[in-house]
Amino acid sequence: MRIPFLSLALLLLISLSVRAQDKPAYRLFTAAGKPAGYDKMLKELTQADVVFFGEQHNDPIAHWLELQLTKDLLRLRQGQLVLGLEMFERDVQPLVDQYTTGELDDKAFEADSRPWPNYATDYRPLLQLARQQKFRVVGTNVPRRYASQVAKGGLEALDALPAAEKAWLTPLPLVVDFSLPGYQNMAKMFGGDAAHSVGTQNIIRAQALKDATMAYFLNQARPEGHLLLHLNGAYHSDNHDGILAYLRQQNPKLKVLTISAVAQEQLDKLAQDNQQKADFVVVVPQDMTKTY
Repeated sequence: MRIPFLSLALLLLISLSVRAQDKPAYRLFTAAGKPAGYDKMLKELTQADVVFFGEQHNDPIAHWLELQLTKDLLRLRQGQLVLGLEMFERDVQPLVDQYTTGELDDKAFEADSRPWPNYATDYRPLLQLARQQKFRVVGTNVPRRYASQVAKGGLEALDALPAAEKAWLTPLPLVVDFSLPGYQNMAKMFGGDAAHSVGTQNIIRAQALKDATMAYFLNQARPEGHLLLHLNGAYHSDNHDGILAYLRQQNPKLKVLTISAVAQEQLDKLAQDNQQKADFVVVVPQDMTKTY
């Protein structure tokens, strides 16, 4: 039976109306702002040595995508995957290992590993996956007390640490390149004379200590032939800066790809300010609910 032209037009309008009412949770773009599909991104990421996922720490969509990406990369790399987490510090690595191998239960692990306040909702699923699928998780961050000491008193504050504690840091002495764009932007946030003050420089040194320590330990943790997926705050890896600057010094031959999660009012186009932040940019609605 032939359908009248007006009926076809009506069906088309209804179809377009339904599509217009869709409420996407996220959109994915390339660095240049071209729309990208998850499968395209996954195919490219699978070929990398290291992938950085730069998140906003209270973004539930980013956390869900991190879990899905971990599962898919684990499958496609046939188990040759290491998961690196900014959210755990180097001195609790033995506890991370004991939890993922099943030696510690949730209560014992969470009592002593200093998990972030949003651990239960945002990161525990990743560690539970590692426990089930038996792949390694590495906490890469500097113990926060040392970053705090540097922010207050400079890198000299680390000189008196015992050798056992220095083992939780990037090898010292640390040379900080204040010309890195990310560090220059940090200085600009303080404005005026404060941008060049000793206090501001020490805050940047503390950031550099985190970046360099994460770079050092994620590079150490990656066996040959494995892919290392590293989750961190976006500022640590946006614009291929931060952690990546130190990683390039240590291992310039690594193939590294990045993801950055951003929030926008509109999801149909990547804002100019968010272009080139990463190889792939995940855009979530500005009014997306937060985990804290």
